[in-house]
Amino acid sequence: MSTLSQRIRTSSASHSKAVKPSFESYVGKEQKSESQLVHDVQLEAIQQAKLFDAQIHKMKKERRFFAKARFLFPLGILLGILLGFILIQPSDFQDIHSNLLLIMEEYDISLKIPDIDLSRVELEWRRFRSNIPEVWKLNNDGREFQVGEAMKARGLTAHYPIVLVPGIVSTGLESWSTSPEYRAFFREKLWGGFNMVSQVIFNREKWISAMMLDPVTGLDPPGAKIRAAEGIGAASSFMTGYWLWSKIVENLAVVNYDTNNLHLAPYDWRLSMWNLEERDGYFSKLKYTIEGFKKRQGKKTVIAAHSMGSTSPEHGGGGSDWVENHIESYITIAGTHLGVAKAMAAFLSGEMKDTVQMNPAGAYVLERFFSRKERQRLFCSWAGSASMWIKGGTDVWGDANWAPDDEPGSSHTHGELLAFRPVSVPLSTHHTTPNVGPTKNMTADDASTWILERTPSTFQKMIWTNYSFGIERNENVLKKNALDPRKWSNPLEVQLPNAPSMKIFCVYGHGKETERSYWYAHGPHDYEESFGEICPFSRTHWIDADYTQETTTPKVRNGVKMGEGDGTVSLLSLGAMCVEGWKRPRWNPGGIKVTTVELPHQPAPNIPRGGANTSDHVDILGSTGLNELILKVATGAGDEVEDRFVSRIREFSQQVRWD
Repeated sequence: MSTLSQRIRTSSASHSKAVKPSFESYVGKEQKSESQLVHDVQLEAIQQAKLFDAQIHKMKKERRFFAKARFLFPLGILLGILLGFILIQPSDFQDIHSNLLLIMEEYDISLKIPDIDLSRVELEWRRFRSNIPEVWKLNNDGREFQVGEAMKARGLTAHYPIVLVPGIVSTGLESWSTSPEYRAFFREKLWGGFNMVSQVIFNREKWISAMMLDPVTGLDPPGAKIRAAEGIGAASSFMTGYWLWSKIVENLAVVNYDTNNLHLAPYDWRLSMWNLEERDGYFSKLKYTIEGFKKRQGKKTVIAAHSMGSTSPEHGGGGSDWVENHIESYITIAGTHLGVAKAMAAFLSGEMKDTVQMNPAGAYVLERFFSRKERQRLFCSWAGSASMWIKGGTDVWGDANWAPDDEPGSSHTHGELLAFRPVSVPLSTHHTTPNVGPTKNMTADDASTWILERTPSTFQKMIWTNYSFGIERNENVLKKNALDPRKWSNPLEVQLPNAPSMKIFCVYGHGKETERSYWYAHGPHDYEESFGEICPFSRTHWIDADYTQETTTPKVRNGVKMGEGDGTVSLLSLGAMCVEGWKRPRWNPGGIKVTTVELPHQPAPNIPRGGANTSDHVDILGSTGLNELILKVATGAGDEVEDRFVSRIREFSQQVRWD
């Protein structure tokens, strides 16, 4: 239409410049000019309409099949059916009629529903589910009980009692609050299960207030009472279709384990070690359970602990020879011995690799329903998660010029745990600040102090009264530290028990890119009220997700510098103590034998959780290699387990400054 306007302007200009003719000539020419102009307008409109129709037709023709309704509608039906396979059990059909009547009664709906016999539907549904390949069901992958059957065929059977200790988020937490504001949650799982998902989405504020701990005491806030779920089911699955310990339990059951010789020890992972004993008597109860096994069966116990659970001490005040007399073997599975880099990012800005590498839609949904500030507030109230704070400082994690796990030719050292670039920071939707100068890059020691300074004073006090993150080389001090609960979760500041007959097995995965250090961005100094005080907080610091460099060493992806590990825990934390630290009498005075088994991460692409050879931090619990090792140790064939290395952990560990 711009061409048309130009023609009108040109016509008008030409008309004004013309010499004034006679009246009759003028009228005739004017009518002819207007008629021609109308005709031109009509032609232009027709051409524009044809062009528009052609573009629409082209867009429809070029639109991908995946964006068309004929694809999306059947896809929605298919996804609904698949979700039904996961959520609807055959026995649920008989309850549909009664549940529908209850709902109608609650909302005063008077409608007579015929009594329909759904037994036939139940039978057909059960038959239909049985024909679905196991690998398509998220909770199964066709390998159920296979490791146990193989061990049973060898004549192996239950020998030592076994205790399973879950990791940080493995244990389900349920509400025991009876105060009016939380009464609707009573005996509901607030951590784990689909109920947690629904509460986070539809009742977020109430869920957060229930899950947060008192910032001063580190215990239950007024009115709320959350406790760890009990029994083997407490950590068998996180929710329907997402297994945790269930594969291991299944295989142990095949070789004659049951609740008489198998104990899962769930705990409230939000609490510090001291408060876990103070409020719940966790370690004392665990001690009594192990002593009960010894009294009834006359055998020592095998402990298998995953992730943060491997940092829990064998507490109980039983005396200097208690571990020697009661613990046969200690299996650490993907243990966070020297801390986790992502814990530092979580405390600073409520972020980690999993959040910054989301696609934009996922990131929006996460921020909309569970923002960085809300995540950070939770992390800073959970003193238990601080047990994963990195330990050993620059002696373990490197300095501004070096790190033990730096690759040859690295353009930037992992020793700088936090590095900064100048960025433009939006102040509002209409204004932006000029570039903000970069903060000095920080080593592990610098970052620990800097992050703590940006947390509430209540959190700082909780940290210093419950934890210690240094390295102790004086053996006399190490002996004294056994009585200091602040040191219990740091293997660099406390010795292993004097138990020469006990064995330690370190099992972890390798071969999955893992966050090791970060590029951070920061803006103007911003303040926020949190926990009743004003403090600089997360809005002024965030992982620099716009910075990606796939061609450098180390790789940088969305502000995260990648290293070696199991996808969650760095290789140094997984294996350095096992292959070097605990080989030294300073930290292992009893000479406990330590065997290290690295499992390569080789997931099957057609199986959702990776299958038999996955070694992801969580999925390793279902791997064949780990299940075989646990069953061998529990059935008395632990001597068959030998060191196995697929990484350069021995090389990296020798470069740590142990002395």
